[in-house]
Amino acid sequence: MVTEENIQKFSKMCANIFKQVERDVIGQKDVVEGTIIAMIAGGNVLLEGVPGVGKTRLVRSLGRVFNLPFSRIQFTPDLMPADVTGTNIIVKDENGNSQFQFQPGPIFSNIILADEINRATPKTQSALLEAMQEHTVTVMGVSRKLNEPFFVLATQNPIEQDGTYPLPEAQMDRFMFKLIVPNPSLDELMQIVDMTQKTMAEVAEAACSGEELLEMRRTANQIPVAEDVMRYAMTLCSATHPDSECASAAAKKYVRLGASPRAGQALISAAKVRALMRGRYNVAYSDLNELAYPVLRHRMKMNFEAIAARVQPDDVIKMIIEELNGKKPEKTQTAAEPAAQAPAEEAPEAEQTDSKKSKRKFFGRKE
Repeated sequence: MVTEENIQKFSKMCANIFKQVERDVIGQKDVVEGTIIAMIAGGNVLLEGVPGVGKTRLVRSLGRVFNLPFSRIQFTPDLMPADVTGTNIIVKDENGNSQFQFQPGPIFSNIILADEINRATPKTQSALLEAMQEHTVTVMGVSRKLNEPFFVLATQNPIEQDGTYPLPEAQMDRFMFKLIVPNPSLDELMQIVDMTQKTMAEVAEAACSGEELLEMRRTANQIPVAEDVMRYAMTLCSATHPDSECASAAAKKYVRLGASPRAGQALISAAKVRALMRGRYNVAYSDLNELAYPVLRHRMKMNFEAIAARVQPDDVIKMIIEELNGKKPEKTQTAAEPAAQAPAEEAPEAEQTDSKKSKRKFFGRKE
């Protein structure tokens, strides 16, 4: 049972986490919030952006803030699966007898930075599949449990194609969020340069331990979800399938394959954390509408018509939300605008005032 004390402790902890991360990361508030939501909810994150926008620095800073063991794996074409998971080596005991001994790889940590994950071969990429889903690593028939909490925070460069291997759909589906890291604004760029002239090292201090993070996750799991809100979330996921009973007009026109059931699980888990961050006891429609972008954008396979018309997954998600909320879909040219919120009369009472305050920009989207 969630109490007022649990809510206050959760909010206080989140405020301290954000405060410490902001000491190392200038701007990128939506990306930082999305990453922290996913970590509290227990999901993995894929950060996509051009080089130099702070993806790696954000992950290193989070390792310091959560005071968890941190490993960085630089993915390259010659990286082998054993370089990630570890392998058995032959050692001699005190009697001179040879025996196999397991040498753990860098994946045996709490926070894994998979830097430029799309540069490794598919064989090496697949070494992360079991760890990301089951939190176990199997080497030579022996399964070993990874320490909790465990996160994979991966980065990739969307513009460079030489020497890259696109992640397969099965692996993309194991990322709770795909967050687009934008370029900094002029003022943010000035602050970044000014800060790095003093020191390039991270200065954030520990704000949360691993056990406290797991406690926050347990608290979030107890947040109730109204049946109508749950149905809306599942309809939102089903609407991405062109052949489902809930198929939207946008999905029928632009989508070849829709989101998997993991999308529904991720949407609800993340919405519970976001509700607590906003000081609410319940999940609201606006939580689902905002989180739909990072949850669904990498789980939809676009068809040829969408590629030819340069329609992005975010454009389709925006049209689906508008269709479900009874609004006329806008032209795809205006897809950069914030997605429509659910009608106030459909939202829970606690969210009605929140939706009137201001329009927040969605993760990875410009206002």
